[in-house]
This record gives sequence, C-alpha cells and structure tokens, in this order.
Amino acid sequence: MHRARPLPQYLVQRYHGWKATSYAENHAWFRRLASQGQHPRAMIISCCDSRVHVTSLFGADTGEFFIHRNIANLVPPYEPDGKQHGTSAAIEYAVCVLKVAHVIVMGHSSCGGVQGCIDMCSGNAPELEDQSSFVGRWMDVLRPGYEKVKDLPAETRPKALEHEAVLTSIGNLLTFPFVREAVESEDMTLHGLWHEIGTGKIEVFDPSEDGFVEI
Repeated sequence: MHRARPLPQYLVQRYHGWKATSYAENHAWFRRLASQGQHPRAMIISCCDSRVHVTSLFGADTGEFFIHRNIANLVPPYEPDGKQHGTSAAIEYAVCVLKVAHVIVMGHSSCGGVQGCIDMCSGNAPELEDQSSFVGRWMDVLRPGYEKVKDLPAETRPKALEHEAVLTSIGNLLTFPFVREAVESEDMTLHGLWHEIGTGKIEVFDPSEDGFVEI
C-alpha cells in the first residue's frame, strides 16, 4: 500500500519561488552542473540538526560542498564487514571518486545526539541502551569520548563532548586506508570545527594548541 502523500503546499510555493528567482537567474550554472557533473572542493560531515546550515555559514554555492549529515556528526571506525554503512559509503565516494581536497567535520552547540550520549552513558536513558535503538547504537561510537569527559562539571561536559565528537570522527577517519593514504600523500587535509549556534562563532581544532580556538 502506498502511503506517500502530495507535498505540503507551503513547500510547493517555496519551490516555485526558487525556480522563478534563484534558478532563473543562474540557469546556465545549473545546466553546466548537470552536464559536467559535480567537482566539490570539500566534504563536510555535519549534524542533522536543522539549526546547522553549513552552506549559509560559508556562503557556499551549489556544487561547492559534498555534504553528509548524521546524528552528532560522527564517523564510525573503518569496518569492511559487508553490511550497509551510509556514512562510510559517503566518505568513500568523496575521497575515492570525487577526490575532495578537504574533509571537514563540524560539531555544534546544544547537540541533542551528544546529550543523548551523556544521558545513556550516565544511566539516565535506559531506552538508548536497548539493542533496538538506532540512536543508542550510533552513539556507541562516542562512548570513548564520554569516558574522557565524564568527570568534568555537568555544565561544561556537553561542550567538551561536542568537541570530542569532532575529534573522535577525525580519528576514525584515519582508520579508513584510503583516507589515511590521501592525507599522508598530502592530497587531502582533515579539519575539525565546532559551531556555537547562538553567537554564530566557529572554533577550529588547532593541533599546536591541542584544542579548539575561535576563528
């Protein structure tokens, strides 16, 4: 039985507005993208959170970023087990096919996934411990990060773990042989960012400081 319904009217109206303005003014560019394919310079791995809008933050044009979004901007370890891995597939395509020059992991403030990890690991979200919880099993990726911050004061723990989510993902990226090869050959660079939604600021991980600094 087909349960899909027509698109809500407010989205139809927005689409027609875009088609009449942004598309009409740039139709040659869109046709070039369609005929010549995509050649993005960077892959961005960000959170699904609706408040995080990376193309707006960097003023990116259509075709500039290859974007993958998931809960808490996590990258799992390399695991070639023949199963279905959406994030790993996106990374493989970006690095091996699109040959991106940069892979950027962007975390953010007030991340619900990170808070879920804190709740789960501290015993306050037993529902996430259930093996049927997709969110819980995904947040298992961040358990090692939680162990690093669990003794911090409660008020600073979420931001610290949001930072750890970025660093965990960068560390896991390097477990992918094709990522490590591209980085070691200097064909690609990895970057870790954290975005504070309320103030608009962005922090970048600086290895020389061994921490995140505002840009």
